[in-house]
Amino acid sequence: MAEKIVRNTTKKSAPAAKPAEKAAPAAKQAAETVKKTANKQQTVITPNKPTGGSTVGLRIGACVLWLLAIACEVLAIMVLMEYFIPPFNAMTFLIIAIVLDMALAIIAAQLWKKANHIKPMSEKRGKFLFYLWNELGVIMACICFIPLIILLLKNDKLDKRTKTITAIVAVVALLITGAASADYDPITAEEKQQAEQQISDDVYWTQFGHKYHLNADEEGGCPYIRSSSTLYKGSVTEAIEAGRTAICSYCAGHYAQEMGLDLDQLNIEGGVVEEGD
Repeated sequence: MAEKIVRNTTKKSAPAAKPAEKAAPAAKQAAETVKKTANKQQTVITPNKPTGGSTVGLRIGACVLWLLAIACEVLAIMVLMEYFIPPFNAMTFLIIAIVLDMALAIIAAQLWKKANHIKPMSEKRGKFLFYLWNELGVIMACICFIPLIILLLKNDKLDKRTKTITAIVAVVALLITGAASADYDPITAEEKQQAEQQISDDVYWTQFGHKYHLNADEEGGCPYIRSSSTLYKGSVTEAIEAGRTAICSYCAGHYAQEMGLDLDQLNIEGGVVEEGD
């Protein structure tokens, strides 16, 4: 079970000066405050929800949401082809359909990436299939928007203002969906298995980072997370399933040798780092 670590990084300011007649009570109160602060823990640890091992529900959910996204696209195309008359302004209806299309496609891609991190594809299936499987979100983003964009640009029945604004919204939605759906550092089944076998100690990751780290000491630990106020602590399996599929290059270069890790078998952000880099 992963743990959420909230570091106490707030520096306490010195107490304001008091008048002479209140000096003694103020000193007593300050002493009590210091005593209470010393008794407090520097970190607050709360349990996080455990990750699941099955990917069936995630993949089914992703496929259903992609189908709904395509349905939004088809509905927008029907409006363009005048097969369907919207109940209100056509441009407003098209923009709403595009935004819904984008939201559904992004959520579907996140579910698909989550499933890939829980159960990655083996590299033995080939690089091309591995790429298609892991970047299916990007492929579906193209399917959900490119046909609509082409029809928008070729449509001569829409007025120029509606056509321009709607086309710009659709292109921006495609770019956002593609960027959010891409898996920038996918992991193979072999890399995940090697990481699980080699790293038995807890690893650490940040709320918005993409890598896991081996050392989170505030003094002498990885500099990339040393100043982070919130860290997550758990097994390397939990880190990978949370989307942190690669080991930090700094940790790989400075701590992996001490732990006896085989860097050639691990997924390292930016490639294998030599000792001392």
